[in-house]
Amino acid sequence: MSDQETSANHSGDGSGPAGRGWMTRPDWRFMLSHPAHCIALGFGTGLAPVAPGTVGTLLGFPIHYLLSGYLSLGAQFIAVAIGFVLGVWACGRTGRDMGIADHSGMVWDEVVAFVLILMFTPPGWAWQALAFFSFRFFDVLKPPPIRDIDRRCKGGFGVMADDIAAAAYSLISMAIVLTLLNLWRA
Repeated sequence: MSDQETSANHSGDGSGPAGRGWMTRPDWRFMLSHPAHCIALGFGTGLAPVAPGTVGTLLGFPIHYLLSGYLSLGAQFIAVAIGFVLGVWACGRTGRDMGIADHSGMVWDEVVAFVLILMFTPPGWAWQALAFFSFRFFDVLKPPPIRDIDRRCKGGFGVMADDIAAAAYSLISMAIVLTLLNLWRA
């Protein structure tokens, strides 16, 4: 049996192979059936029964702390770029196998985008909380052009790109807050 047949038969909801039915909820067996599934599903965080995107975003914290503790800022950028390219492949493959191009359980896009945000987040729990909640807000709301990117870009690239756009909104909103705070303190 090929990897695609194996993963497609592990739909978790009895819908059968991708293309003949949509997988409503992936399971551990599906996730472990292919490395792309494991990555796209955020190493299990995307299997959360409620708010998998939010749970997946939380995975960005330990990944950021690990990267920032061992890598220069330039090397962190390279790691995020590699994570993005890896996500294009993993989310594209997993979306095809699940029969849903951007299933809510695929959270690697949130992870990579949030790690990027944390690279520019000022120190302190309040800033990290603002980074987290502003990213989730923009990722869910999808203001223009995020919604356009989400609709026009297909496959793994589309899955990854709209979250990078949400990350940009989050970084802009934090820069505005930081500027206003600095003006107020002056």
